[in-house]
Amino acid sequence: MTKLLDRALAACAREPIHQSGAIQPHGYMISCALPDWTIRHVSANIEEVTGYPPEDMLRQSLREFFTSDLIEPIAETIGFTEAGAPPQRAAIGNIGPMAQLCDIGVHVADGLVHLEIEVQPQNASGERSPTMAAQAMISRLAGHDDADGFNQQVAEQVRLLTGYDRVMIYRFRHDDAGEVVAEARDPGMPSYLGLRYPGSDIPAQARALYLRNRVRVIPDVSYVPVPVIPDRHANGDPLNLGQHALRSVSPVHMEYLRNMGVAASASISIVGGGRLWGLIACHHRTPRRLSPGVRASADLFGLFVSMRIAARDQQRAVAQEDDARQVRDTLSLRLAAAPDPRLALPDNLDLLLRAVASDGVALFQRGQWHTAGRTPGADAKPRLVRWAEHRSAPNIIATANASDWEGDVDGDGLAGVLALPLDPATGDWLFFFRCEEVEEVRWAGPPGEPMQLDASGNRLGPRRSFSAWHEVVRGRSLPWSDADQRTADRLSMLLRERYRRSDLHVQVSDLRARRTRMAVRDQRERLLRLSELLDGLVHVGPDEAARLAARISVLESELQTLIGSEAIEH
Repeated sequence: MTKLLDRALAACAREPIHQSGAIQPHGYMISCALPDWTIRHVSANIEEVTGYPPEDMLRQSLREFFTSDLIEPIAETIGFTEAGAPPQRAAIGNIGPMAQLCDIGVHVADGLVHLEIEVQPQNASGERSPTMAAQAMISRLAGHDDADGFNQQVAEQVRLLTGYDRVMIYRFRHDDAGEVVAEARDPGMPSYLGLRYPGSDIPAQARALYLRNRVRVIPDVSYVPVPVIPDRHANGDPLNLGQHALRSVSPVHMEYLRNMGVAASASISIVGGGRLWGLIACHHRTPRRLSPGVRASADLFGLFVSMRIAARDQQRAVAQEDDARQVRDTLSLRLAAAPDPRLALPDNLDLLLRAVASDGVALFQRGQWHTAGRTPGADAKPRLVRWAEHRSAPNIIATANASDWEGDVDGDGLAGVLALPLDPATGDWLFFFRCEEVEEVRWAGPPGEPMQLDASGNRLGPRRSFSAWHEVVRGRSLPWSDADQRTADRLSMLLRERYRRSDLHVQVSDLRARRTRMAVRDQRERLLRLSELLDGLVHVGPDEAARLAARISVLESELQTLIGSEAIEH
C-alpha cells in the first residue's frame, strides 16, 4: 500500500494542472489570433452569452460578434500588457442578442489574445470602484507595524470586502509546509489558526500558478467543468491555461475543499522577492461568487500587502547584513595587523560568533580545536569533521538536522551546523552551531497522511480529517536562511584570503631567512680567506697593517648584523 501511495503522490505532483482543457462555468472564454482577431478557441458554453454556438464562431473574426467599442479598449489594454502578464480588466459592455452587461479581462500568451468574459451580477452596479475600495482597506492598516497585528488586520479587511465565512493568512515555511498565522472567521466556522499543513497540500506546480494568477476564485466547488473547444493548438500541443482566472481546478483540490466542508473559496497571492510568501485564503460554507470589481479591489490590496511584507523582510535582511559587515570589517583589521592571521584567528572566535546568528563556533585548525559559546562535546567533534570532509564542497555546508552529522541533542542540545572550509591542504574548518528547537506542532490532520487511496488503490484523494494533530519535533534547529548562508559565504572569502596572505608571509620569511644564512656563510668564508692571507703577510708595514685591521673590523660588524638578522627570522 505504501508503494501505491508513493506512486500516486508522485503522479499528483506531476499533474499538468495548467492544461486542464476546461474552465469554470461562471464565465466564458475566447482566444484570438492577431492582427485580424481570428477566433482559435472558445469555451463550450459561449452560446449562452454571444448567441452563437462554438462551431459558428471558430475561425471567424471577433469583430463579427463584438462591437468596436469593446474591441478598442481590449486592443488598447494588450498594447501595454506584456506576454505572460496576469489578466487585466479591459472593458465593460453589452454582448449578444440579450445585450448582457459583461466584464472582460484580457491577457496575451502563446501568441494568442485570451478574453475571459463574466456577466456582471445585478448588484454590482452599487459597488465602489476597485481603487477606492482598496485605498480604504489600506488606510486601515496604517497603525499596524508589528507582523502579528498587521496580518490579523489584513485578514479582517479581506473578510469585510469579500463576505467570506473564514479568511486566513497562510504563510509558507522554509520546508514548503504552510501555517495559518492569522484568521478572521464567523463563530460558526472551525478555527484553523496555528495549524500547519504539509507541503503536498499545495504542490510545486500549484505554487507556481499562484505567482501567475494573483487572485483565484472558485464560486462553487461542485461545478461541472466547461470544455475548451478545441483544447489543443493547431500543432497538437495542449492549450496552456496557466494564466486564465477561469481555469478549471484539479479534481483533487475540489475534493480537498469539500472534505473541509467548504463550498466556495478564493485566494489572494502574497509575493515577496519574486517568491510566493503566502496566501490570503478565503472559505465559505455555501456557494459564493465575487464580482470582477471586488476581485480587482482584492488584487490591488494584495499587491499592497505583498509590498509591505517584502519591505519588512528587506529591512530585516539589510540590518542583518549591516551587522555582519561591521563584524567582518573589524575582523579584517585585526587579522591584517597580526604577524600571522592563522595564529590570530582563535583569539577572535567571540567576534566570529557575532558574524553569523548562532549559539556557538568552533575552529578546527591544524588538528587542534578552538571554541566559543555552545559547542559539541569531545566525542562528537571527530564525527563532525568526518561529516564535513565527506560532504566537502567549494562552498559552505549547512544543515538544521542533528541526524545529518550524528549530533547528540540529548547531550549538548545542538542540532544545526554551518561549516566553512578554510584550507583543504591542512583540513582547517570553521563550524557554527545552533541549538535544538523542541517544537510542538499542530498539524491539520496527520502530516504523514496528506493523501489517501480509494478502495481500488488506483485513485488518489485528499485526506478527510483536518482535526488538529499534535506532534513534538526534536533534533532540528532554526534553519539557516539564505541571508545566513550569504553572510557565511562572505566571511569564508575573507578568511580564505587572509589564509593565503598568511601563507605568502611565511614563504617570504623563509626566503629572507635562507638569504641571510647564505650571506653569513659568504662573509665567514671571506674572513677565513682574509685570515689565511694575514698569516702569510708577516713583513707588511704599519700603514698596510692598519688598513687591513680596519677592513677586518668592517667585515666583523657586517657578520654580527647578519647573525642578528638570522636570529630574528627564526
